Amino acid sequence: MRSRYTAFVVRDAAHLLATWHPGTRPDEIEPDAHTRWVGLEIIAVEGGEPGGTRGFVEFAASYRMPGVGGVQVQRERSRFVLQSGRWWYLDGRVEGA
Repeated sequence: MRSRYTAFVVRDAAHLLATWHPGTRPDEIEPDAHTRWVGLEIIAVEGGEPGGTRGFVEFAASYRMPGVGGVQVQRERSRFVLQSGRWWYLDGRVEGA
């Protein structure tokens, strides 16, 4: 989760695609060049323990955008799956969306 947030911060689309499960990832992704990510708070983690194959991470990511006053916050509950010896991002549900 933290590496994916960092990839958004530095606009590393290759890392985002490489950590996204092949069954749910888009063909391409282009992080918004105008969004400035300024913080990540992990709110809750479920699963992901040794021997487990599913996990959820709820987080709040803070950002700034031109023309929008102040800091905005995106809250999401992301699903991850352990497959082929590594954790993959499946998808996420954005709060309020």
